[in-house]
Amino acid sequence: MSTNIRQLVDFAIRQSLSCIFPITIFAALALTRVICLPGLPRYDLILIICLLVQFLMYRSRLESADELKVIAVFHVAGLILELFKTNMGSWSYPEPAYSKIVTVPLYSGFMYASVASYMCQAWRRLDLDLTSWPSHNLVYPLGALIYINFFSEHYMFDLRYVLIASVFILFLRTRVLFTAGEVRRSMPLSLAFIAIGFLVWVAENIGTYLSGWQYPHQADTWRIVHSAKITSWFLLVIVSFIFVAELKYVKAKLAKRPGAARSSAGYLPGSAPGDDACPGYLRQSQTGKRDDRAEELVGQYRRIQP
Repeated sequence: MSTNIRQLVDFAIRQSLSCIFPITIFAALALTRVICLPGLPRYDLILIICLLVQFLMYRSRLESADELKVIAVFHVAGLILELFKTNMGSWSYPEPAYSKIVTVPLYSGFMYASVASYMCQAWRRLDLDLTSWPSHNLVYPLGALIYINFFSEHYMFDLRYVLIASVFILFLRTRVLFTAGEVRRSMPLSLAFIAIGFLVWVAENIGTYLSGWQYPHQADTWRIVHSAKITSWFLLVIVSFIFVAELKYVKAKLAKRPGAARSSAGYLPGSAPGDDACPGYLRQSQTGKRDDRAEELVGQYRRIQP
């Protein structure tokens, strides 16, 4: 087996392991189409499965307590968005359930949480790092505007294309570093956003095919989800990534561990001493300038291949 194929296989395995929780949700959607428990609505059974899997992942240490907190935050944020969107008629959950809040079953929040779960898992399993991360003063407002636009687009001009343009500009120089077959590689972060957004759109088609929820044009028979939804998922992925990345920055600042060559908070080798234990990829953002030292360290300690 050639080196490139081995790296591809290793990358695919790591990605698959990072998708344990998302895969569980789709398995639950498929399973509950053919297995029914008397007196227990399908959406409630899916919720029980999701809760059980999260419990098992935490107890088996596949997820940490902090990652569980991130998933909980995204579950709540997802439910708020679901309540609004279903009320506006964007999509619906036609089946009955005891666990429904107005029009939304509680399991639906886990679909958003699964994106956060994937990112937390991938961050560890792929050993992610970032270079040229933008200033927090720009990242926070962008993330907030993206989330707000999901609501405000129903009452005013949809800013999604303005926000997408802003994303490409803001993250123009940002690259994500990852491990594949023990080799460090990198790619533009915006390209990673596009790839994940597209895959989530594919997953959404699977979810609607399995009757997890439905759009108005799918009321009579299943039809492919409109391709415009890719942009929505692209933006939602960015919100998720910003939250996870900034959380790791906060953890690093609180840890105050000078000299740590590597940690789950995203240290670059040699970047921590004397700098308040701040990750190299986020330390550079405080000035908004190119961090040549960080990139030199990346080149020195990682075998980056474009």
